[in-house]
Amino acid sequence: MHENEISYQIRKAIFKVYNTLGPGLLESAYEAALAYELSKDNLSVRVQMVVPMVYEEIKIEIGYRLDILVENKVIVEIKSVEELANVHHKQILTYLKLSGMKLGILVNFNTDDISKSIFRKANGLE
Repeated sequence: MHENEISYQIRKAIFKVYNTLGPGLLESAYEAALAYELSKDNLSVRVQMVVPMVYEEIKIEIGYRLDILVENKVIVEIKSVEELANVHHKQILTYLKLSGMKLGILVNFNTDDISKSIFRKANGLE
């Protein structure tokens, strides 16, 4: 399955979770619900996946955690904040760069309009 097809299914699941739960919960609640919805669609889902960071020639095991990795291709970074900051956008771009993956989705569930709070971030995706 191509990243764009996966992205479509992720957006559909985000809307379902948001319409069911609404805004104002902790990120962990949205993460669990979104992972459940994606797995119901028979997608491979990994939650809080630890990814080591490679710096020059060394592998550093403290690395970073991906909120959700879908089909080993698309990173989903979940926020539940008053307003997304530039650092949130930079964070997912850095995750894409470090992992070598092509597509990430940044979503902020603490909003009145979820359609304006989903951001697609690409790393060389055609």
